[in-house]
Amino acid sequence: MEILQDLQTFLPGVIVAFAGLIAIMLEAFKKSANLTFGVTIGGISIALLFTIQSLYGETGTAFSGMIIYGGVGAFGSVVVLMGSLFCVTISRDYLQDLDLHNGEVYGLMLFSITGMLGLAVTNDLITLFISLETMSICLYVLAGLFKNEKIGAEAALKYFLLGAFSTGFLLYGIALIYGATGATNLEAVAAAAEPSLLFLAGTGLLLVGLFFKIAAVPFHMWTPDVYQGTPTTLTAFMATAVKSATFVAFILVLTRMLPNSEIGDWQNVIRVVSIITMIVGNLIAMAQDNVKRMLAYSSIAHAGYLLVGLAAGTEAGYTGVLYYLFAYTIMNAGAFGVIAYYERNRGLDFTEIDSYAGLGFKVPVMGVMLSIFLFSLAGIPPMVGFIGKYYVFAAAVQAGLVPLAIIGVLASAASVYYYLRVMVYLYFKEPHKEYTMKTPGFMFKWTLILLAVLTVYYGIEPVLPTSGLIELISSYYAG
Repeated sequence: MEILQDLQTFLPGVIVAFAGLIAIMLEAFKKSANLTFGVTIGGISIALLFTIQSLYGETGTAFSGMIIYGGVGAFGSVVVLMGSLFCVTISRDYLQDLDLHNGEVYGLMLFSITGMLGLAVTNDLITLFISLETMSICLYVLAGLFKNEKIGAEAALKYFLLGAFSTGFLLYGIALIYGATGATNLEAVAAAAEPSLLFLAGTGLLLVGLFFKIAAVPFHMWTPDVYQGTPTTLTAFMATAVKSATFVAFILVLTRMLPNSEIGDWQNVIRVVSIITMIVGNLIAMAQDNVKRMLAYSSIAHAGYLLVGLAAGTEAGYTGVLYYLFAYTIMNAGAFGVIAYYERNRGLDFTEIDSYAGLGFKVPVMGVMLSIFLFSLAGIPPMVGFIGKYYVFAAAVQAGLVPLAIIGVLASAASVYYYLRVMVYLYFKEPHKEYTMKTPGFMFKWTLILLAVLTVYYGIEPVLPTSGLIELISSYYAG
């Protein structure tokens, strides 16, 4: 009976895993990839509905304290499933044009999502490791879908080798923490932890593994090559759902395993990494002519902004990070989605910025939506990206980290250059030659339109009388 109750608390993960098994079986029996696509959409949608219900439900632990349910875990799961649903929806047309549309892709995505949902509700270092590896192994395969292309092979190999290396750090860190405390449950570790060399070394190695997954400097070197060599809609999947799941796990580790400042001043470590990540990410993004690599370095910079909230180490900081993950998922999935549409028209090499000359007038709705997403990524009001940055920087100011907040604001201001540069090519440069653009598919187009609407709506939602999202997240830390 208890196992049934435990399974009910992790029902979204069970549903997604079951959908993954169905997807693999359909592929084994050579069924239509469109059928597998439908199963994937259905599985993620049902899991999302159950997860949304748990947002307002009770909180607690399950599986002998291995996972949590409700609260932060539920919100993190919603963001993961929402980002995954958007990325899967825009993937079909794109993968069909590249002759990569098969059931294996959806099966791998579903199993990867299962790992992400485990990360979002982790309450034990063993759960953290298993979930991280379940997610990562599937991503290593997805990164190499362009198996006949040099960039695809390079992306998969670099991601696998560096990912395995970082996993070694993470696992060794877990072993040292267990040796120092005799526990792997996050709360049990916090209760038994002392500022011994063994525990500090273990925690440092654990954080290195997490820094790698969120692409924080100096553990970011895999990101631009992997983002460039992976099919664009799957790049969106990595940049949104994967990053969200890892950041939620990061929050759980900080709040449940490291709440006591006497066992290590980890906030200072996070502050230094945050500053370096924001500066390096934005500076290198300015020099990029390849749009996917530019968004890769932009993603690194956004990891730095999110780390500002974690560095604050307060309820307001963690609330701001959760809201920012929601905002980042919407706007980044949309930006990669529009780039995927343009790629469908011009081939795999259509990511250089000069290829965007005059595209804003070819399919106006796509140009407008890309502009909305880029404005939001730059943090320009009234887009959701501005609100997300406001919450994390305000939390830093409230925590007395004014210099960190100033660096974040300046870094964000610098990012306007490379985002607006894309729009200059869209609307103020003459196209190199005449060409005809494909008509976007119904589901593809309306998914991007929905993302654009959400980007604008949640940019003004906090000032509306019906505002409630940030209050909902804040309630998870009440008391």
